[in-house]
Order: sequence, then C-alpha cells, then structure tokens
Amino acid sequence: MRAGPVPRSDAAVIVSLTEFKANRLRDLPGIVREGISLSRGWWALPGAVGVSLYLDLTRRTGGSISVWRSEADLRRFVSLPRHLAIVRRYRSRVTVRSATWETQDFRAARVHAQRRALLSGEATPGGAAVRVNQRGHRL
Repeated sequence: MRAGPVPRSDAAVIVSLTEFKANRLRDLPGIVREGISLSRGWWALPGAVGVSLYLDLTRRTGGSISVWRSEADLRRFVSLPRHLAIVRRYRSRVTVRSATWETQDFRAARVHAQRRALLSGEATPGGAAVRVNQRGHRL
C-alpha cells in the first residue's frame, strides 16, 4: 500500500474500493498509466492514508483500494480536476463498481481477498455498513 500523508492509527477510516472492467483490452494501458500517475502524488493528498492498485489482465479489470481520514477527504479527491479529467476520458470505455465503508479494522490483504464479494454486496467487512454502487459505463 502506498502511504499518504495521514499516518495509520487506530482511528476509524473510510475505505473506498473501486473496480473497472475495460470494454476493450487495448484501453487497459492508458487506464493503468493514469492510475499509476495519480498514485504517485498520493503522499501529498490531504486526508489520504494509503492506496493500493491492482490489475487482472485476464479479466480486463483493475482498480484501487484507497483509505481516507474522512468521507470529506475522499470527496475532495474524487472532485480533483485531474481525477475528473481521467473519469471523463474513460467513462464510455469501462464499467465501474465501487463500495465504500467506515472501519477501525482496515486490512488491505482482507479487502483484496474479498473484493469481488464486497463489490457484489455479498460480504461486509467486519459488519460495517457498505454502500455499493454498480454503474454501467460510467465512473
């Protein structure tokens, strides 16, 4: 997990799991390049605790698990001009699913292992209330 400026602690955090499925394999390199570019500046994002990116070429899927001090910090990131430009560029080329929850017991390995169940609403991390969004060809 790439660390942000907010140190890990025992305080509750907001976890955002976002996964995309590219409509075409040829769109993956650009999407991956943009995701890596965003993660390089993670150390300076207000309220960011950490981020982990993943990619599954065989399924044309990838995504991120990001951890935030507050929901306001997550919303601030989502509305950044750089993030919005990427969303606009790829929104018609992907299908996106996401889940967001609050927890005091964040474990990246657990989220990676459960991500399919979390995104389908079949699992909840530690009994937390999870908001699941399944959006067709939109980010």
